[in-house]
Amino acid sequence: MHELRTSMILSMTLEEAWAFFSVPDNLDEITPADMKFEILTQNEKRTYAGQIIRYRVRPLFNVPMHWVTEITHCEQGKYFVDEQRFGPYAMWHHQHHFKPVEGGVQMDDILHYKLRGGWMGDAFTGWLVHGKVRAIFSHRTEVLLKRFGGVDLTMPS
Repeated sequence: MHELRTSMILSMTLEEAWAFFSVPDNLDEITPADMKFEILTQNEKRTYAGQIIRYRVRPLFNVPMHWVTEITHCEQGKYFVDEQRFGPYAMWHHQHHFKPVEGGVQMDDILHYKLRGGWMGDAFTGWLVHGKVRAIFSHRTEVLLKRFGGVDLTMPS
């Protein structure tokens, strides 16, 4: 099992943060263009527990993959959790936490994931996948700080 944590303060109110992050269609804006991220689900509602979201992504070598996540937990204005139901990982559990702080909103992401193929998956593709996951989250941080302003609190790994 692998873990990635990021943290930043965004120069916005909690209401503005929730309004942005609780709209699944905004994922496209913060995902690297080379992934050719497509949301296949019509999302008329903001994030809610039980919501199923379908995507097509091209994370490696331009090979299309279908990915289905479910929002398993959601407390408006505080946090939500997306978990992979079908997709490239053996397991994906991504927590998004929000709290008001001086100067804006602190947003913490906690990701736990496991590669397919057990120790062989880690041995043969782990270095590539882990690098890609870190790059996706670095890009996300960069885009969010540029758009909303703020500061990256993530500790180097």
